[in-house]
Amino acid sequence: MNVFICLDDTDNLKSAGTGKLAAQLAAQMEDRGWGKCSFISRHQLLVHPAIPYTSHNSAMCFTAELKEGVVDEVVGFAASFLERESAPGSDPGLCLAVAEKLAKPQDLLAFGQAAKRRVLDKEAAFALARELGVHLSEHGGSGQGVVGALAGVGLRLGGNDGRIKGRLEIAAPGAVVSAELLFSHPEVEEVRALTGEPVQKGDLVRIGEKIKMVLRDGKAVLLLIPSADPREARWHTIPRSALNDY
Repeated sequence: MNVFICLDDTDNLKSAGTGKLAAQLAAQMEDRGWGKCSFISRHQLLVHPAIPYTSHNSAMCFTAELKEGVVDEVVGFAASFLERESAPGSDPGLCLAVAEKLAKPQDLLAFGQAAKRRVLDKEAAFALARELGVHLSEHGGSGQGVVGALAGVGLRLGGNDGRIKGRLEIAAPGAVVSAELLFSHPEVEEVRALTGEPVQKGDLVRIGEKIKMVLRDGKAVLLLIPSADPREARWHTIPRSALNDY
């Protein structure tokens, strides 16, 4: 079965970030033979004085293809993991949704989109989770992280929000490579031009600094922009500064 797992507000300014904890949790789930986990997506939520957060107020979500009958075990393990690994002073929340059993997925997506625009409270999050049959739990502090955890699942479910955790290693910055190298990279599920033009495998691409992918149509997508010097390369990897809206 396919599940969505999201963590929020597990860190403080001195601790490992929530993305790192999500990666550790996913790795430990695989080590225990419960299933195969996907890449991790980062979902930016509203930054507001009324919302407790460490630095950027973002939730971290991944999907997992689990064996039948292990969901309760995974929930218990993830809860214990958060209580053990979350930083002092954090307000961690955990959400797990089984895709095949999810009632009204459009309501979950709407909650995620709302969390990007306005302040939501945990009472509303718990009420929606109960209505939709989604696991939602708090594991320390105020527990306000449940809002981001539920929102992150909704945004990941929508498939068109967020950046993929980690940098993509392709070639040294400034190098010019064939687009075929990008298409064949094991972490890249799709290569797209921001302009909407088709990218051909024979096109040349100049590699920039700190390459990141984004979530589009549920896939890890590498975005390209037209090169400033088309005589050397047709495309350039999208700079990180252009990803602020993702």
